[in-house]
Amino acid sequence: MTDEYEAVFWDVGGVILDLSSVGRARRAFVEDLADRYDRDPDAAIEAYRAALSEHFAAREGTEYDSAAEGYAAAVEAVARREVPESEWRPAMLAASERALEPVEGAPEAIRRLADAGLTLAVVSDIDTWEAERFLEWFGIADAFDAVVTSESVGRRKPDPAMFQTAVDATGADPARTAMVGDRYEHDMEGGTRAGLTTVALDGSAAERAPDPGDGYRVDDPAVDFVADSPLDVPRILGVESP
Repeated sequence: MTDEYEAVFWDVGGVILDLSSVGRARRAFVEDLADRYDRDPDAAIEAYRAALSEHFAAREGTEYDSAAEGYAAAVEAVARREVPESEWRPAMLAASERALEPVEGAPEAIRRLADAGLTLAVVSDIDTWEAERFLEWFGIADAFDAVVTSESVGRRKPDPAMFQTAVDATGADPARTAMVGDRYEHDMEGGTRAGLTTVALDGSAAERAPDPGDGYRVDDPAVDFVADSPLDVPRILGVESP
C-alpha cells in the first residue's frame, strides 16, 4: 500500500467498460430481437434507442431509475408487445458477453492496485447485476471489496449518498481515497465534495480539466489529476510498476 492512498473508487462506463463495445453489444442484441420479432434491423435499432432514451430522459434529479426497466421498455418497442424478462435477458447477456470489452489497461491497473494492498470499490450509476457481470467477464471481480451502484443506493452521482455508501462499505478515509471517473459533474465534482482525490480519465472529466503537460496533476476546482490511460492511475497513486 502507498503511504498517501489506501483506497480507489472506480466508475464503470468509460473507465472500466469500453463504451464503443457497448454499442456493438447493443446492436447484436437488437438484431437478434429483430429476427425474433420480424422487424427490419435498422427500424428495430431506432425503436430500441428511442424507447431507452425516453426512459432515462424521464428521471429527475439524482433519483435512481432502473436500467432493467428501460431495457424492458425498449424490447417492448421492438417486439410491439410486452415481453417477459425471461425471454430477453438471456439474449442480452449472451450478446454482451460476446461483445463487451474493458478499457485497454483497466484490468491490469486494477489488479496492480489490488495487489499493492489498496481497497477498491465500484461507484457507478448502473444496476448491480450489470456491474457484477462486467467485473466477472473482465476477470477482476475478486479485486473489488465493494460494489456500490445507483440501484443499491437509490440515488445517482453526484449525490453524496453514492460516495458515502462506498466510504462506509470500505471503511476508507476519504482524505486517502481516489475517485477515477470520466464525467466532470458526476465523478469529479461529486468526488471532490465527498473529500476524495479525483482522477479524470477521458470523457467530460478530462475534456474540462486543464492540460496536465508532462505530468498528471492539474489546477482545477474539481480535478486533481488527469490520466491518459488506466495504467497511469497506479503511477499517480504511487504504486510502482512490477
